[in-house]
Formats: sequence, structure tokens, C-alpha cells
Amino acid sequence: MAIPFIDLCSGIGGFHSGLVNTGHYRCVGHAEIDKNAEKAYNAIYGEEGGLNYGDLRTINPRELPHFDLLCGGFPCQSFSVAGRRLGFRDTRGTVFFEIARILAEKRPPFLLLENVLGLLSHDSGRTLNTIFSALVEMGYNLEWMVLNSKYFGVPQQRRRLYIVGYLDPRCAGKVFPLSGCNAKNLKQLIPGPQGQRVYETDGIACTQCAGSGGWGGKTGLYFIDMNADPVITDVARCITARQDSGVSNHRGEHSAVLIEDAPRAILTPDRETVRQQGRRMKEPNEAMFTITAQDKHGIYHKGRIRKLMPIECWRLQGFTDEQFYKAQATDLKDGHLYKMAGNAVSVPVISAIGQRLYEINHEFGIVKE
Repeated sequence: MAIPFIDLCSGIGGFHSGLVNTGHYRCVGHAEIDKNAEKAYNAIYGEEGGLNYGDLRTINPRELPHFDLLCGGFPCQSFSVAGRRLGFRDTRGTVFFEIARILAEKRPPFLLLENVLGLLSHDSGRTLNTIFSALVEMGYNLEWMVLNSKYFGVPQQRRRLYIVGYLDPRCAGKVFPLSGCNAKNLKQLIPGPQGQRVYETDGIACTQCAGSGGWGGKTGLYFIDMNADPVITDVARCITARQDSGVSNHRGEHSAVLIEDAPRAILTPDRETVRQQGRRMKEPNEAMFTITAQDKHGIYHKGRIRKLMPIECWRLQGFTDEQFYKAQATDLKDGHLYKMAGNAVSVPVISAIGQRLYEINHEFGIVKE
């Protein structure tokens, strides 16, 4: 029997596709307030997407169906360096507390959350501490890791924070690392008491156990250098929701593709001064810049540059052409399709995490299959 999950802040269903693609999960419902994203979600998944419960702030958890896994990519604009980083002062940043309210009532055995790297460093780590404290107080053990989509079969540089929680302590340390990712030992950058140590973000986070409480129960802060000197990258820039917004003033937002003897990725084709980690063009056969909802991305080929098409952005997030065409057939504009791709979670990363959770559940028999 497939494991039931609910898809909160569902967007176009990156969690849905990733989990269902493993063959071990079924969706019992979702929640999305963006009418265009909901139109695409319904076109892609139909009845398999379940009922849309709408605004998380108005959901009565007792009216939700049973589920054993809660998924959520709560709004990232409040924490992203591409936004204003207002955190919990932004109403979008408080969506997490609505997710926590649902978790407290339903208490599913597993949870899976995704957000931007900016969440790690926001307010010197206090925001992340608040989120973790709320989950730990509910009895969840937590593991988290920064994963890059380029290691999971899509040629896009997209580093995101993935948080996995579970009520059964036997699961501790069994989620991360995942095969195919750049797993390495966690490196401590700044020593100090537990909870105040600073680590780099590329390693595997220590498991945070439920009941540990306080700063001492936290593994520490994670270092993000938002102003590092740009460096050459090998894959596409992260797709954002402003993919089709035109020229951006944010450094490292818009990607494109350069083609000479072979296609080359190019960032913001109409502005030579814009760079993403020090580069404007890629070498042939390198992966695309990170696709964002606001960036411009393009392709340079035989002296000509063109912007990435919406379908290419969807492909870079792991969605199929069939899914894209179903969404497009609802008369959504290209600007909406770009934005949806930029706001989505990477499908193959979710599949990898979902497969690992299934294997853990199969080992311990937490959820009856």
C-alpha cells in the first residue's frame, strides 16, 4: 500500500511528482492559494492531486484526511537573498507556523520541508533555530542537508536546504547522505559551545534529536557567504520565480545559454556586466545557471543568443514535457510558466529523499504498507 502524503504550498507539484515517481506514495490532498499554480496542478495531476485545501491559515487540521508524510516548500521570498529577507516580519515567512499547527494536530510520522539557503543564515541563524525548536518540541527528530540538483540528474546549479523530520528515533542518521550527492564530512568553521558552533553548508548536518531543547540541542549555525567573489560554475543557475521579469539588478540572477561549436549557457543576455558567481557564459556542455523566478537565461549558438523557453526551465526542474504541455494548455502565459518553474522544488531530489524515507519505513515498519 502506498504511503499517503499531503502537499502543502504545492505550487506545480514538485513534491507530488517526486514522491509518486518512486511508486511508493499517493497524494491525499494539497494546499495552494496561487490561482495559476492551482490551474497547472489540476491540469497535471487531476483527481490524483486530491482536494485543494487552500489557504493554510484557514485550514482546520481535523478536517484533513489521514497522511503519514507532510511535505511543504513554504514561501522562500522572506529568506532568499533575491528578496528583502524580512523573515518572520513578512507574512509569507509566517506560513511555517501554520504548517507547525497542522503537524501538532495530525502528528504524521514523517515530514519533509524545503527552502532556500538564506534560511540558514537569516537573522544570524535565529530564524532556523525558531523553526527547529518548534519541531523538536513536538517530538520530531530532525536531519537536514544542503543538496544540489545538479547531482540528481538535472543540469542546474540549485542548492537548497532540505529538512526531514521523524517521530521514531530509530530513523536517526539514516536519511542523509543520499547517493549521488556531494556528501562530505561536516566541517566546523568556528568552534564554541554546542549550538553556537558555525559550520560550512556542504557537509551532512548532525541529527537533531527531539527533546534536546535549547541552544544545546542545536547543532549550530551554518555559514553562507552571500558576498563571496564570484567563481566559475559548471551547471545552470537556479531558476527563480522572476525568470521572465527582464533585466535584474540582483547579481547572479538571470541565466542564459551560449552556443558556438556547441550551445553555451549565458546569463542575462542583454547585459554584459551581470554575472552569477563571476561568470556570464558557460563552456559547451556545461550545465545551466540556476533557474530563478526572476532571472533571464539564454543560449548562445553560432553568434546568436536566445532566452530559455519555459519548457526548458520546467525540464531543468525535472518535470516532463507532458506535464508542461498539460499546464500550458490551460492558457497560462509564459510569464506564469517561468515563475512556476522558478518557485518549484526539483523533482529528482524529492524522489531521492522519498525513496530513502520509504526504505527506512520498510526497515522499521513505522507505516503499514
